[in-house]
Amino acid sequence: MTHDTPLTHFDDAGNAVMVDVSAKDQTVRTAVAGGEIRVGPAIFAAIREGTAAKGDVLGVARLAGIMAVKKTVDLIPLCHPLAVSKCAVDFDLDESAHAVRVRCMVKVTGRTGVEMEALTGATVALLTIYDMTKAMGKTMEIGAIRLLEKSGGKSGDYRAGETA
Repeated sequence: MTHDTPLTHFDDAGNAVMVDVSAKDQTVRTAVAGGEIRVGPAIFAAIREGTAAKGDVLGVARLAGIMAVKKTVDLIPLCHPLAVSKCAVDFDLDESAHAVRVRCMVKVTGRTGVEMEALTGATVALLTIYDMTKAMGKTMEIGAIRLLEKSGGKSGDYRAGETA
């Protein structure tokens, strides 16, 4: 992968720095990230039917994802603290693949984007599903975590799969 623009989290001496966003305009910015966990038929049925021993797997995973969005600044060293305006974590159950897909949407009015927050929320939601069902089996696989779309900011809009 090549980079057309310089990496912004390093100064001229190669030291890690937090990007100065003070000159940027405040705009509405959104990001949606997604991923999936493949769980197998028994765990999938327990999630779908709400019979997992630890309780409402998707309800807890939704809350964990939202909480993670708000804690991203504590987890990713060079992220800016953001006043999140909206966050939604939603799930899609894929019976044929025995998979749970997550979408985490984050919105803010600010000087920097919310891609890291959306990615963190999606990832933690998937990890929570694993945690709540791991007693039933450990062969689950988490993957396909990626930015699905973003809007706002200097770099403009992005939608996975679309070319400029």
